[in-house]
Amino acid sequence: MSQKLRILTPVKRVLDYALKPRVNKTQTAVDIAGMKQSLNPFDEIAVEEAIRLREKHKDRVEDILAASIGPVKAQDCLRTAMAMGADRSAHIEVPESEAPEPLAIAKILKALVEKEGSNVVILGKQAIDDDSQQTGQMLAGLLGWSQATCAAEVKVEGDEILVTREVDGGTETVKAQLPIIITTDLRLNEPRFATLPNIMKAKKKPMQKLKPSDLNVEYRKSFELLKVQEPPTRQGGAKVGSVDEVVAKLKEAGVI
Repeated sequence: MSQKLRILTPVKRVLDYALKPRVNKTQTAVDIAGMKQSLNPFDEIAVEEAIRLREKHKDRVEDILAASIGPVKAQDCLRTAMAMGADRSAHIEVPESEAPEPLAIAKILKALVEKEGSNVVILGKQAIDDDSQQTGQMLAGLLGWSQATCAAEVKVEGDEILVTREVDGGTETVKAQLPIIITTDLRLNEPRFATLPNIMKAKKKPMQKLKPSDLNVEYRKSFELLKVQEPPTRQGGAKVGSVDEVVAKLKEAGVI
C-alpha cells in the first residue's frame, strides 16, 4: 500500500512583487516601512501545488501544513495559505530585526518536519526579497532526503514522485522515492484566488505558535550584512547609422 502524503509548505512574507524596492537611508536593508507585504509568489505556487495534489489524490494526501518563520505579521501569509486550502498552519516567531538566513530556516524546518512527520516538503525555489535559492537544497541535505528543484510539473506514482524541470535547451524528468523536497518554479501552476467564504473559514483553522527554542533549535546569524545599495543608473543607448560608426564607438569605449 502506498504511503499517505503529509505535505509541509513553508511560506515567506516578502515585499509585494508589484512594488519597486528601495534602500533605506542607512543602507543596511531594503526599506519596508509602510510598504505592502504579501506571500512570496514562488511559495504561493507551492501551496497551490499541494492543494492540486490533494484534488488529484484525495485518498493519499492526509495533511497539508503551511509554515512560516518570521515576525507576527507573517501570520497573514499563513491565513492566505489556509484560505487557499491548507488544513492548518504553524508560525515560528522570530523578530523582524533578525531576518532568518537560509541555513537557519532549513534547521528550523528540519525540526518541524520531524515533529509533524511530514514526508513531502513543497516550497518556492527562492524568495523574491533575497533571491538566495538555497533553503530547499539545505533542507534536503540536513534531512538526507531526495530533492527535485525548479519543478515545472509534479506527478505522483505510488511511492515515487516524478518531477519535470526546465533546463537549458528543454526539460528533464527526475524520479525519486518518498520522502522528498520539491522546489517550485513559476511555470508549475497558476495559483487560485482565495474566495471570501474560504478566507472566513481560514480564521477557524488551527495555527500553532512556536519559537525556535520550542523545536530545540538555536537561532543565530552566521554572517553580517555590511551594506545594501541600489545598482548604478543605466545610461541610455545611442543610435548609429553604419557599421563603421559602431566600430568607432566601440573603439572609443575601449571595448576593441
